[in-house]
Amino acid sequence: MTTKPLLDYFEHVLPLTEAEKSIVAAAFQERKVKRRHFILQKGDVCKHHTFVVAGCFRMYLVDEKGKEHTLQFAIENWWITDIASFYAAEPSSLYIEALEHSTVLQLKKEDQSKFFDDSLTFNRIFRTLTENALVNAHRRILQNISFTAEERYLDFLKRYPQFLQRVSNVQIASYLGVTPEFLSTIRKKMVGS
Repeated sequence: MTTKPLLDYFEHVLPLTEAEKSIVAAAFQERKVKRRHFILQKGDVCKHHTFVVAGCFRMYLVDEKGKEHTLQFAIENWWITDIASFYAAEPSSLYIEALEHSTVLQLKKEDQSKFFDDSLTFNRIFRTLTENALVNAHRRILQNISFTAEERYLDFLKRYPQFLQRVSNVQIASYLGVTPEFLSTIRKKMVGS
């Protein structure tokens, strides 16, 4: 199992001691996920914090009309977890699907408390992780209520250029809350400008 990407990620937040590096190796489990396979499906309880070592994932919900609404994408060195299901231990309304063959490192909920108890460093790292996720969620909500679809797309291009080669336009449209046809119109308009 390779924990180096995760250790590097943690050390960008706070330096780790050798003992803390050993704790990481013991606490996280590696999992290989094939393209189009799920690490979470609707109705399951989310039992892991998931760190993406390699690959690409999408977290989405399917509404009562069968329409998909993408909440998040995650690539290398990103986290993807249904936080509500994880902490409330309630069935998820979301799916987390691998868009590519992927490798992840997962921390089980039951191991999280021990992980945090073993070192205050991990409490601080996960607090920072949670704060960053909250900031991003806040930004996304504000964009959805105050930006035009074109402004949301331009912001997506600016913030996440790495997704353009890895995620379909249909999935990007789902993330932006527009139809694929409307996204195509926006893209054509931008090329013509």
